[in-house]
Amino acid sequence: MQIDHRYRGIVFMLLAALGFSLMGGAAKLLKGSFGAGQLVFWRNAVGLIALIVGFIIRPPQSKGGKFHLLLFRGMMGTTALYTLLYCILHIPLGTAMTYNLTSALFIAVFSFLLFREYHGRVVLFSVLLGFAGMLLVYKPAMHFPWYYHVAGLISGITSALAYITVNRLAGYYDSRIIVLAFIGTGVLVPLLLMGTGYIFSLPEDDVFFIRWKWPVGIEWFYVLWLGLAALFGQYFVTRAYGADKAGIVSAIGYANIIFSVFIGMALGDAFPDWMSALGMACIISSGILISLFKRKKAEI
Repeated sequence: MQIDHRYRGIVFMLLAALGFSLMGGAAKLLKGSFGAGQLVFWRNAVGLIALIVGFIIRPPQSKGGKFHLLLFRGMMGTTALYTLLYCILHIPLGTAMTYNLTSALFIAVFSFLLFREYHGRVVLFSVLLGFAGMLLVYKPAMHFPWYYHVAGLISGITSALAYITVNRLAGYYDSRIIVLAFIGTGVLVPLLLMGTGYIFSLPEDDVFFIRWKWPVGIEWFYVLWLGLAALFGQYFVTRAYGADKAGIVSAIGYANIIFSVFIGMALGDAFPDWMSALGMACIISSGILISLFKRKKAEI
């Protein structure tokens, strides 16, 4: 099925949001068995194997020339993932996810400051409406030490920089190469930290200096689910930011919250209260406004 070029970024971002929500469901099932750092490793290791198989079947074709941006994308994405997981371990999930999803606001700010991209009041309102909806769903708490909030802001800022970089890399590299920059870094960094902890006999923790752990039994299925869903999400988020302006696409990323709520319910979470339902309505309205904006712009 051919997707209208006006809506490619929107459709790709919706698919990415679905993939990341499914990944979150797998992480929820593995939470009692694996620490955050171990999940980072297995999440990316499964994706790396799948990418290598894909490269063998269909070799990538890229113009290249922006290797420094590839490295930057990988480091920013990995930093965002680690700071997000650090927050998840120490503050409520809703607050941690709120900070990470500030990336949509930072994307709008950085796109304007760095590239003078401004898409009008409708897009700006849609981003703010989606952010307000996200606050209603997650209901963040603020009574925590300042360094947790700093880590949360770093998560949002580095996510924004990673996604803006994806937009700038789209014309130079195959989407799978851009995904590889993040996934490859996400495998190497945990291995380096694991080796460092072993060599210097550093105390283990759940995020950085992790110990090796193989999945057992049904955990193998959940780990495969985790890695393949993450790869699916990364691939389509890369396609999304390559197909449209970062400031427009980022607002659609709030759909992740809606998918996550329903996947959470399927795994035993409570039915959303009226405030969460209102938040989801705001997020859906944000996406509709973006779609209408794209159609109207194409007709001008």
